[in-house]
This record gives sequence, C-alpha cells and structure tokens, in this order.
Amino acid sequence: MTLLPNNLSQLALHGGPKVRTDPWPHRGHIGLEEKAAVDAFLDRVITGDIPPGYMGYNGPEETAYCEEFAQSMGGGYADGVNSGSVGLYVALKALALRPFTEVIVGAVTDPGGMMPIPLLNLVPIVADTVPGGYNTGPEQVEALISPLTSAIAVAHIAGEPADMEGIMAVARKRGIPVVEDCAQAHGATLYGKPVGSFGDVAFFSTLFGKHHCTGGQGGVVYTRHEAIYQAIRRSSDRGKPFFLPAGTTNVVASLNLNLTDMAAAMGRVQLRKLPEQVKRRRAIVERLNEGIQGLEVLSIPPPIPGAEPSYWFLRVEFHADKATCDKETFCQALGAEGLPVDLHYRGALPHLMDWFVNRRVFGESGYPWTSPDYDGDPDRQFPCPNAQASMDSQFNLRFHENWGEREVADAVAILRKVGLAYRGGRWPSCEP
Repeated sequence: MTLLPNNLSQLALHGGPKVRTDPWPHRGHIGLEEKAAVDAFLDRVITGDIPPGYMGYNGPEETAYCEEFAQSMGGGYADGVNSGSVGLYVALKALALRPFTEVIVGAVTDPGGMMPIPLLNLVPIVADTVPGGYNTGPEQVEALISPLTSAIAVAHIAGEPADMEGIMAVARKRGIPVVEDCAQAHGATLYGKPVGSFGDVAFFSTLFGKHHCTGGQGGVVYTRHEAIYQAIRRSSDRGKPFFLPAGTTNVVASLNLNLTDMAAAMGRVQLRKLPEQVKRRRAIVERLNEGIQGLEVLSIPPPIPGAEPSYWFLRVEFHADKATCDKETFCQALGAEGLPVDLHYRGALPHLMDWFVNRRVFGESGYPWTSPDYDGDPDRQFPCPNAQASMDSQFNLRFHENWGEREVADAVAILRKVGLAYRGGRWPSCEP
C-alpha cells in the first residue's frame, strides 16, 4: 500500500473528511415578485385590458422593459430578442456589413458568441486574449485588422470588462464598428460606465442563469444610436418597416427573433434586482480573495484598471510551479471537498470545435470561407497561445449572489485545505 503524506491523506480525494457535505443553496433569483408580475400580466390578458394582438410581443411590457433597460445603461435604445446568440445576429445584421468580409472576435466566448458571424456570410477572424486573461485586447485586435475587416466583436467574459477604451481607439482610427458581447457582464462597469455603452451596439443574454433573466431564454440588443436602433428593430422582426412611411412593406429578409411580453414582465422585476445582486457578487469575490491570501498555489487575477466586474463566475489562477500536482488533480481535489469548479471554460474554444474546423455552417458547402467572393485565406489558422495558456493555468469557480456566510467560509476552507495540501510539507491549520 502506498502511504500518502499526512496533508494529502486528509483530503477527501484520498478518503479524508469532506469540508462541505450539504448541497450548495439554490440560487433563488426568481421569486414571488416575478410570479406576481407574470400573474398580473395574464390577468390583464384574460380581462381584455391587454388586447390579444399585444399579448405576444411589442406590447406594453416589452416596451417598458426596453425603456427601463436603456435607462439602466445611461440612455439610448434597447430591443428585446429571444436569446443572446440572436442578439449577436441582430446586432451584426443591423450594421448591414458587406458579405464575405471579416469580423474579428475574441477566442474565448460561448459558441453562440461566434456562430452568428458565418451565418451572416461573414468570416470570423479569431483574436487571442490578453496574457493571463479570457478577454481580447487592443493589441490582439489590431494585429488582425485588414482591408477585409468590417466589424469587431468584443466579449466581456465572466463579467470582467475588456479594455474597451483601447479597443475603441483602434477601431475609431479605421472607422470599424464595434459590437460588445455583454452576455455574461450585466452590471459590469469600466471607469464608471456600463459595459455595452462603449461600442456601436451591444447585446446581452437574459438566459435563466445570467445575472438577470427573462425566464428560460431571452436577450437584449442595445445601442446609443437611433439609426442603428431602427435597423435593429427591423432585423429582429422579419424586416418590418418600423420608422418608415406608411405603406412601406417589409424592407429586409430576417426572422422573427422577438422577446415575448410575458418574458419582459419577468425581466422588469429582475432588472430592478440587478444592482444589489452585482454588489453581493463583488462582496463575495472580495471575501474569497482575502481568504486565499498567502496561498502560494492560488490567486484571483485582478481586473484591468478602472474595471468593476459583475462576476458571472470567478476565474482562479493555479500556479503549477508552486504546487506538487497538476491543475486537473487540484480541481478533482476541490470537487471532492464539495466545491463547484470547472476545469476549463466550456471545454474548448469555439474555433477549435468541429463546426468551425470543418466549416459546417451551410451544409457541406464550406461557405462563407469557400465562397469565390471571399478574398481572404479560407484555410487560415488561429493559434491563440495566450488563450490556451489561460485555459491551462486557470479554473472557474461557480458561485452566485445568494451564497451566505457559511458558503463563503466553506469555499475558503476548501481552497485553503487543498491549496496547503498540495503546497507540500507538514499539514498546517486550514483556518484562513
């Protein structure tokens, strides 16, 4: 029998006592207030206070939700759509980009934050992240700009703001529009301004698990520019001639991508909860950061200067050179103690997935890459060493704003117990 050092034998991974045996609490972000809002909406439908033609979408609830969302962004215009991925599709379509041009997009994103690009016959050009991060930056974007570049899509992954001032400076020099992917960044700010207010247009996901939601699925497209907003409205609703003279017919081919009024009724309640929710998430991260101070094997990467993240999840840096195990073993040990962690972000970068590698967008055609109208290199590869290094050295901690004192204390105890065990040496106290 192989004998383990005392500090390792006390890990749950090796049969020791588990720190957290109880389930982690349900997030509970949908409550009686949302139920009351939906009930009230249905009551108005039943009594006829809301005409049947307005119980679907573009009715009073969606109108109010979009106005309130825009107000939360400091003004501008918002349109409800039925998912975050659709939000990117609508944002790009509203910009009326020339087909078979290129859109620069960050390497780390949800597949839905990249797939709409080729679906619009635009070619994704994948930018590396900044060193040690999940977001791309001005240097990485600028290196990829070419005469074919028609737009830049920038994601704020995990609720951490990207360097939008730097990226906007690069884009403005060349007159390139910028789309902000705020699907994971509700309530995050940079120099006091909400993310989504820097670029030409932004989109948010209001999926059930996001900071604020509109039920099971949903999204919002936002802009400060009236002309872009008008194009957004047409792009999200089959090209209907919104804001055009009476008698005008549908003006562009698109899909019915609308948010429903019932979802908007829930979203209005959720939107009011957002500031306090983000405040609590930041406080939890601060406590976790304090709790792991002094651990050689772990650190929480700081946000960029001026950024106030909203933390959809928390990135944690694993310092392999200070540990006696690899990251996979370390995360297995954390999970055995009861901590909800993910070894990698989404398992793979979107441009390394089958759909991208094999160009599976329009059947077997290989479009848009193989189109004779595309003047770029259809076989271009996108090595992203910074992104890969971050995937290799970081893991993600899942948490939410309704963690209480015990949850925070247990998380700190687990991180310290495992961190100290794999630091080596005699087993010390795991008290923070």
